[in-house]
Amino acid sequence: MAEIERESMEYDVVIVGAGPAGLSAAIRLKQLDADLNVVVLEKGSEVGAHILSGAVLDPCGLNALIPDWKEKGAPVTVPVKEDKFYLLGEAGKVGIPHWPMPPFMSNHGNYIVSMGNVCRWMAEQAEAMGVEIFPGMACSELVYGDNGEVKGVVAGEFGKEADGTPGPAYEPGMELHGKYVFLSEGVRGSLAKEVIAKYDLSAGKCPQKFGLGMKEIWEIDPAKHREGRVEHTMGWPLGKNAGGGAFIYHIENNQVYVGFVVHLNYKNPHLFPYMEFQRFKHHPHVAELLEGGKRVAYGARAISEGGYQSMPKMVAPGVALLGCSVGMVNVPRIKGNHNAMLSGKAAAEAAYEAIQAGRGSDELTAYETEVRDGAIGKDLWKVRNVKPIWSKYGLMGSLSLGGFDMWTNQLGFSLFGTVKHGKSDAAMTEPAENHKPIDYPKPDGKISFDRLTNVSFSFTNHEESQPAHLKLKDASVPVSVDLAKFAGPSQRYCPAGVYEFVEKENGPEFVINFQNCVHCKTCDIKDPAQNINWTVPQGGDGPNYPNM
Repeated sequence: MAEIERESMEYDVVIVGAGPAGLSAAIRLKQLDADLNVVVLEKGSEVGAHILSGAVLDPCGLNALIPDWKEKGAPVTVPVKEDKFYLLGEAGKVGIPHWPMPPFMSNHGNYIVSMGNVCRWMAEQAEAMGVEIFPGMACSELVYGDNGEVKGVVAGEFGKEADGTPGPAYEPGMELHGKYVFLSEGVRGSLAKEVIAKYDLSAGKCPQKFGLGMKEIWEIDPAKHREGRVEHTMGWPLGKNAGGGAFIYHIENNQVYVGFVVHLNYKNPHLFPYMEFQRFKHHPHVAELLEGGKRVAYGARAISEGGYQSMPKMVAPGVALLGCSVGMVNVPRIKGNHNAMLSGKAAAEAAYEAIQAGRGSDELTAYETEVRDGAIGKDLWKVRNVKPIWSKYGLMGSLSLGGFDMWTNQLGFSLFGTVKHGKSDAAMTEPAENHKPIDYPKPDGKISFDRLTNVSFSFTNHEESQPAHLKLKDASVPVSVDLAKFAGPSQRYCPAGVYEFVEKENGPEFVINFQNCVHCKTCDIKDPAQNINWTVPQGGDGPNYPNM
């Protein structure tokens, strides 16, 4: 096919992704210089459509960016009033007191929020300042300059046929060029993945580690609702099969967020994270809360869990990685939105200084320095050992040794030094013959639900005539390797039922139902052969989360 000719537009800064990091960068750039030309490109049908987070928000990032956010009507209105932590057994629970935990583990002063709605509000603030925001514009390619620098992105390509050729309504999209490009795509973004590989940004770092987070919004009996109550649980049903835990957050309007996280370094390929979540809701403590209620939304996304030692270099010529594109989640606090906002602010300040000095397309080393040495680095450094200790010694080891290490880090030292992560989550998967299959109860349709029914509550839609955005490096590997050696884990680790093995006359056939994809990226992370590459579908496709 002949090289596609595209029109181009020039900006000072091009930002990919209208999440908390990208929008914070856009707002800060305009605060520093109202005349800067800033554009934000968002693949979701609207800002917030692809945002999914717990979320209990530490407002420090918002305070630094927009100190008068309360007066401006930010949807941050439910302060945490109760903070509970339970260790679950199959039929009961044990409360874990907060006094042995470091002070930063308390949720006092934090807020239960919908990050989707927070991002919608942030987008309004940005647009009022003159930022151009284009939703429904997936960024499918990077544009490189003559010296190998990132010069821009291709956005808005529509109308390809299933085989990848241009269809009758094909639109080639446009190149958007910037002095700097900020990638704030969220976890495992396709452009950030390309940049990390091209410039070898993870050299000398631990592999990034991930979790799969699944979430439902429920309307419950008003008599059971406790606005401002935060609960976290660990233990059952995962036990020794995998690390992870759950949360229940009581927001306004008699609604609760019910979420479940499974660390993706689990060994047993028979593990079914989605069904672990559904089983969790039948614990007596949870079932009693949900009984008589109604599930109104569902979604899932991967979570970066590697912490400080897994953060890649964040800058290369012309480009900077922000927020979850780097991996800034504080795992024991289960929080990353505050760091995403601070990273956007720091990147904006570094770009502003560079542009003022007449520079462009170089490395924003001041941004990297601020992240590692400033508030973000300090937040992540003192908890850096919690996840690798959990991986090595299990839940109880994490609670005891990890808790002790967080206390000593408060004092400026650690007896453990910096514990390294081992293999990637994909490489942690062991052959199926080493493990027993797990028997999961059938969903009852009242508290627990089958996957495809739940996916309909993510309001996901993809134009079916386009090329599948889930690409196989080798089409034979799913059957010859994943199914033969690992019992086909893709049919279980995907929380949306995208992958299945269908029996045909000539043997099993691997089927990709890309229309179901909620853009969590778990397949790109956990596939043992690393044979699945997640790329963006055409803009506007995917989930349409109302208030996740």
